[in-house]
Amino acid sequence: MTIDIRRIRDQLPQEIADLESEARREGHRHVARLIDEWSTGAVRFDRDGERLLGAHADDALVGIGGITVDPAMSGALRMRRFYIRPAMRGRGIGRMLALALLDHARSFCTVVTVHAGNDAAAKFWESLGFQPYGRDGYTHLLALQHHSDDPAASNLRQCVTPRSP
Repeated sequence: MTIDIRRIRDQLPQEIADLESEARREGHRHVARLIDEWSTGAVRFDRDGERLLGAHADDALVGIGGITVDPAMSGALRMRRFYIRPAMRGRGIGRMLALALLDHARSFCTVVTVHAGNDAAAKFWESLGFQPYGRDGYTHLLALQHHSDDPAASNLRQCVTPRSP
């Protein structure tokens, strides 16, 4: 199985409907919110530092995740709408997707936040170096080290403002 991480720009892939359906069956609404926000133009992951990525396994969309400007913390970016198909979990796809987003984020900021929706998600984000920090609508944050190859090596020290791109 070949895993390919691709940027989503102009339109959502048709397979997003399948992801949304699986997420809904699990009780998650964040993929539906992604589709709604994209269709209204409210969130298109097109502001400075923002990005939406799809994870493909042998050309099939198996996961999605994005990063946007954090509305609550000045100068930070926020992981958003992260979802991996249940049948594809545990294969490192979520980690690949998250690391690609964090690598991108390093050029725009030094702090990334996330709202982990459940205990399994919290453990996933913590495995990448995110530290619990429940405020302003997020549960965890990560202080990025600009020259580190692995964000899991980062230690949370303080929230800092972004570097100029």
